[in-house]
Amino acid sequence: MAHSISLVSYENLDEQVEALERDGYVYLPGVLSQEEIDSLCASMDKLEALPDQFDRHQLPEENGYLNKCINNTFNRDSQYLHLIDRPGVIEIEEAIHGQDCHVIGMTAWMTGPGRPEQSLHVDWQPISLPADVMTDPRVRLPVFITTAHYYLDNVTEELGPTQFVPGSHRAGRPPGGDTDWQGTVPHSILCSAGDVIIFRSEVWHRGSANQSDRTRYLVQVHYAMRMITQKFPPYMNQFRFDPDILSVANPRQRRLLGDHVQSSYD
Repeated sequence: MAHSISLVSYENLDEQVEALERDGYVYLPGVLSQEEIDSLCASMDKLEALPDQFDRHQLPEENGYLNKCINNTFNRDSQYLHLIDRPGVIEIEEAIHGQDCHVIGMTAWMTGPGRPEQSLHVDWQPISLPADVMTDPRVRLPVFITTAHYYLDNVTEELGPTQFVPGSHRAGRPPGGDTDWQGTVPHSILCSAGDVIIFRSEVWHRGSANQSDRTRYLVQVHYAMRMITQKFPPYMNQFRFDPDILSVANPRQRRLLGDHVQSSYD
């Protein structure tokens, strides 16, 4: 039997930050308009995978299902710039990671019918601690990395929703093959096109199987405190910003992309 999370929308920034720290995620409904959704999906259809940027474009006839993943999308089409400092999203990110936080990655991801269920995983476990320490109410670990998921579809159980194990960011470890945490099993995020979920990197989660006849469209924006490095492949000084896109970026977007004032270790 599938379980879904009862999504709660908090209007106050303090409550949103508290939810992210307490629950591991926060839900923001109706962030994108239908026009924006249609434009982003059309862009994702057209973008060409660049292998040197670690992009993937696996076709159903060779892979069993469509799996198209495009990195650095802020550098491929200027409309993605508006997702990195989106009102309602960026205020939470700056409250969590600081006023000098930045984007460490952005991915546009399309998964077609037949995509199998992923294993539970964390995106990054910055600190591992014993369970009795993690459950001590005096222990509040900083949120090192968060991901904003921009959902571009009305997500049903058949479409392959993201699944979280609620509270698992307090496990103090990755799943390591476990399928539940303290008896709590994965719960589906069933939301509407244009909604956003921001979650911290330690949450146990997975993409579930796409059992529909539709392709799922998703944009991911990863944020961190400035001291955590940006991940813009290709590396070894090969990545270059598109000057035409930078020319239309506003000052906040430029800072989020790395145009910081001088600080420690510079």
